[in-house]
Amino acid sequence: MIFPLILAVVAASLTAACIGMLALWLLPAREFPVQASIFADTGSETLFLFDGEIMVDSTANARALLATSPMKGPAWGRLMAFLTARFEDLEPQLQRLQNDGAIELPSVGSAKPLILRAEHAGGLTKLTLIDASKDGHVTGGDAIAQRAMLDELTLLRDTVATAPMLLWRENVAGDVVWANGPYLLQACAVLDDGKELGWPLPRLFNRAAAKSGKDQRQSLLAVGKPALWFDISSRAEADGDLMFAVPADAAVQAETALRDFMQTLTKTFAQLPIGLAIFDRQRKLQLFKPALMDLTQLPADFLSLRPSLLAVLDAMRDRKMLPEPKDYRDWRRQIVEIEKAAATGLYDETWSLPDGQTYRVVGRPHPNGALALLIEDISSEMLRTRRYRADLELGQSVIDHMDEAIAVFSQSGQLVMSNNSYAALWAHDPAETLGDNTVRTLSAHWRVQSAPSAIWAEVEEYVATVGDRDSWRGEVRLLDGRLIGCKFAPLAGGSTLATFRSMPPAESGQTRLAEGAGLRRA
Repeated sequence: MIFPLILAVVAASLTAACIGMLALWLLPAREFPVQASIFADTGSETLFLFDGEIMVDSTANARALLATSPMKGPAWGRLMAFLTARFEDLEPQLQRLQNDGAIELPSVGSAKPLILRAEHAGGLTKLTLIDASKDGHVTGGDAIAQRAMLDELTLLRDTVATAPMLLWRENVAGDVVWANGPYLLQACAVLDDGKELGWPLPRLFNRAAAKSGKDQRQSLLAVGKPALWFDISSRAEADGDLMFAVPADAAVQAETALRDFMQTLTKTFAQLPIGLAIFDRQRKLQLFKPALMDLTQLPADFLSLRPSLLAVLDAMRDRKMLPEPKDYRDWRRQIVEIEKAAATGLYDETWSLPDGQTYRVVGRPHPNGALALLIEDISSEMLRTRRYRADLELGQSVIDHMDEAIAVFSQSGQLVMSNNSYAALWAHDPAETLGDNTVRTLSAHWRVQSAPSAIWAEVEEYVATVGDRDSWRGEVRLLDGRLIGCKFAPLAGGSTLATFRSMPPAESGQTRLAEGAGLRRA
């Protein structure tokens, strides 16, 4: 019972399918209307219709013209790129359409001129491109699109031929199958005498280096000419490689000059006895001079690890190359102050080391937060200073033990030295105000303490005299009645020595007074 039922269902389905297919074959096909272009009857003209910047319709030639544009994007932008290069002041002219209704523009700078006819009506802009012949009629076909392609091809050829770089194309086998003008000129320059260019074109650069995937710098040598440098890059294509060689002579010369300058600077710094350490903004050592190792006794392997500023100072402390603080807390505080003061350019201190050496340490900030420390050994300078001070103290001690009152004046008349006997004799200690004492101010004090005498004017003139001078003597009477013998003598460097001594009555009259004429003067 079931099997006959299944057969009946299958037969009914096949019958219905056959009836449907027969009906489709017998009935006429239903046609749907296709909207035609409004420019269907314009023939071979190049027409565009825009609503603002949106293209509403165009002819086949117009669409072919847009297809030749290398630009991507809306039709208005591609058309304006084509027209702007051929029609002068295009945008201001198109803005006149709403007022004038229609304009007509001729192209400029072309052997075969074009004419652009623009009309504005009903809110739409109609642009017509006309390839004008000698009689002013419109030519047929897609001549404008072809001319656009030819113009672009000519522009590309001129650009490649005059590009300030070498361009060439290689096939899969590595043969140079095409090259631009600069490449051919260089190829001719490196040819041997009597040889001509052949096919395939000669190779100028190493192919393996050029195809390494990284930009390469190679030199090109020509007979009797200096080496030319080029930066070479490549772009892989399906049938080979497109190669580029950009001149790099200026970059090579600049790098060579910089390298020579750095070598000279390095040698100069290496010969200076000042230690230099430069730390970056993280206070890691980036650069140091060999003199730093001699001054700090830090090994080269330690410095080459780029230690931090704190690590460098800790290592110097371990080697007793830093002033030893009273406690560790004070030491850490001092380290922080050194860094802060050096970063602001205010750190300039003298370190007295335990072994007797004296260092001058200067901190200077550098751009990008870097820090430079300069360490100079001034032990010999400090030793000379100490010896000079010791000599001065010794000389002062010697004259302080002399009975005679002594005063020494510089060539400019400034008091530079006096002893205790001078302070006792004249009731005046110039050491308290040494910078304000000159021969003029002291002679005024002497006049007040003594009887009227012309000797003080002579002293002022004698001290101010430049050149050879003879020593001379004189006598003055103090207000308390004591007779004082004075002697004035020249010293080295134009200085003057003045001595004062109380004279016993027996010696009175034996010394020539200053009031007398005939003083021996230079």
